[in-house]
Amino acid sequence: MVTEHDIDFFEKLLPRRAITDPDVLESYNVDWLKSVKGSSKLLLRPQTTQEISHILRYCNERNLAVCPQGGNTGLVGGSVPVFDEIILSTSLMNKVLSFDTVSGVLVCQAGCVLEDLNSFVEEKGFVMPLDLGAKGSCQIGGNVSTNAGGLRLLRYGSLRGTVLGLEVVLANGKVLNLLSSLRKDNTGYDVKQLFIGSEGTLGVITAVSILCPCIPKAVNVAFLGCNTIQQLLQTFRCCKGMLGEILSAFEFLDSASMQLLQNHLKLTNPITESPFYILIETSGSNASHDEEKLHNFLQHAMNTALITDGTMAKEDSKIKALWMLRERITEALLHDGYTYKYDISVPVEHIYQAVLDMRVHLRDQAKSVVGYGHLGDGNLHLNITSPLYDSALHSLIEPFIYEWTAKHHGSISAEHGLGLKKRNYIHYSKPAEAVYIMSHLKNMLDPKKILNPYKTLPDYIS
Repeated sequence: MVTEHDIDFFEKLLPRRAITDPDVLESYNVDWLKSVKGSSKLLLRPQTTQEISHILRYCNERNLAVCPQGGNTGLVGGSVPVFDEIILSTSLMNKVLSFDTVSGVLVCQAGCVLEDLNSFVEEKGFVMPLDLGAKGSCQIGGNVSTNAGGLRLLRYGSLRGTVLGLEVVLANGKVLNLLSSLRKDNTGYDVKQLFIGSEGTLGVITAVSILCPCIPKAVNVAFLGCNTIQQLLQTFRCCKGMLGEILSAFEFLDSASMQLLQNHLKLTNPITESPFYILIETSGSNASHDEEKLHNFLQHAMNTALITDGTMAKEDSKIKALWMLRERITEALLHDGYTYKYDISVPVEHIYQAVLDMRVHLRDQAKSVVGYGHLGDGNLHLNITSPLYDSALHSLIEPFIYEWTAKHHGSISAEHGLGLKKRNYIHYSKPAEAVYIMSHLKNMLDPKKILNPYKTLPDYIS
């Protein structure tokens, strides 16, 4: 338990940055979806790695639980306290430490906001390899610790490939400096990979070294309609073959998602109403070459009746307007009621079947059941809404969706992570032996852990 003595220590360590005001703490205790709430009485806002080291060393000695928090844009309840853990916010650690204009390697503190980093590197002719709908508030440390996927994964790959180095403070306060800018280092285990996607359970990421690609000189976006999931998949196959190296995004949404955008956000559908919509982005270095390839693809798709209608954009304002139709679905869902969010990955041929099967399973129990996501990497965002939280509906959805995912050899979390909401369902995606290894890694790096995230699994694992 946090005592007055502890608060005095932190107030001396962090003058005016150890916060106990309940009004300030309110927003830090609640997740972005307002579906999970903790009861922390103390918020710490360090500015340096050394301050985080002092904080964790002290908390380790005093057996005080800590919840690391970045931009608090997570969707699985992993960024807020479960009970009364001390909230350790990285929001003041927002400095760019270096940028190499030859290699494109950016080194920055963990609290830098993703959109700010993108603006910084764009001025120098580069782009961040990661793009998210929450880019205006999410932080790069949180992005890395959750291994965020996002809209550019098809082109630039996951953060496991673009993150070159990390600086991490372990639970006992020890600073682990892995802040390399090398693209090649074949000396034993790649230890930084343990922390990418670990969701803050093994240590607190304080700085990141990330490889930024050159900004594309030519960007085109096409927004298309098609009638069936089979045509959607065939369009993707054709798109990969005809667009090849310039294809940077292939997103999809269903008609139910479009209806929410129109009803709640008053966004306009730019094409004829369709059962499915596709957003394709190309990015390359030669505008005329890229436009010709995209034109040939669209002509072929129309001639073979893969798509029914479409529109193109190459000006920034029109490109942003089309991307809004994909990026703002989450916002539209919030206006529709309480949202039950599921982020699964399955073999691409099954990607929409989860939505169809869920609709049959729930019948008329839900208000909306919608599907959208990154078809290019088999990632479906399945969302279900009801006017208010309904425990009976929740029990119908879970574990049905996890059993369905396991049956189709998928992952129960493609990019959102486990957090609080999914931690007890990990066995649907990972074998017992893998969970056993993960638990032992956690014990090794944080031997005084308070909570056992695998408590519902067999005793030999926990």
